[in-house]
Amino acid sequence: MAPVILFPAIDLKEGRCVRLVQGDMAQATVFNDDPAEQAIAFEDMGFSHLHVVDLDGAFAGKPMNSAAVERILAACTMKVQLGGGIRDFTTVAAWLDKGIARVIIGTAAVRDPAFVKEAAKAFPGQIAVGLDARDGLVAVEGWAEVSTVTAEEIAKRFEDAGVSAIIYTNIARDGMLKGIDWDGTLALARAVSIPVIASGGLASIADVERLVQPDAALLEGAIAGRALYDRRLDPHEALALLSRVA
Repeated sequence: MAPVILFPAIDLKEGRCVRLVQGDMAQATVFNDDPAEQAIAFEDMGFSHLHVVDLDGAFAGKPMNSAAVERILAACTMKVQLGGGIRDFTTVAAWLDKGIARVIIGTAAVRDPAFVKEAAKAFPGQIAVGLDARDGLVAVEGWAEVSTVTAEEIAKRFEDAGVSAIIYTNIARDGMLKGIDWDGTLALARAVSIPVIASGGLASIADVERLVQPDAALLEGAIAGRALYDRRLDPHEALALLSRVA
């Protein structure tokens, strides 16, 4: 069984490292003016993977924080997965060529599933789908619009397509420190064969302890954001726990 991965998160807005509350760009708290410095800090804590989102890109539909992402890549050796504004094959190829380990496709997974399948076939193991749900329905365009389909419906479109992971976020919990939506996340993981990553709401070591329970073995891992920045989650304690059950 593959070890469970805890991904620290860097969300980029106007070149800075921020955290949002329920995806609201008006509720952005700046935690570091230098995202590369933050990436180095996470690597020094012992993390091997990093989750990066170009928030401005998610709204604009194209990369908007490329310089910051490139500085992160130059500064650390962690495996970086990147989402936000990646909606065409050229952008996917460009980011992978620059050293991104895995590209996350969100809005285009709803609106252009054929593109996702093409990319997954061309770049095996390097394409993930980001599914962010509000009241059970997937939101797109940086969570500004809500679609009419559920995360499970969309995830099933990509069975056997070569998608390496699904990052599932319950928007109501994102940035709220209320704990991960375990019921929704595990239900999705049981419904599809694609590995699922839990996102949104991770609040404390209790969530990491839940992550290593037998019924959560379906999951590839989880993403930690505000809990790390607010020091509610001790990274060394969390990583030590994960290493003991690996």
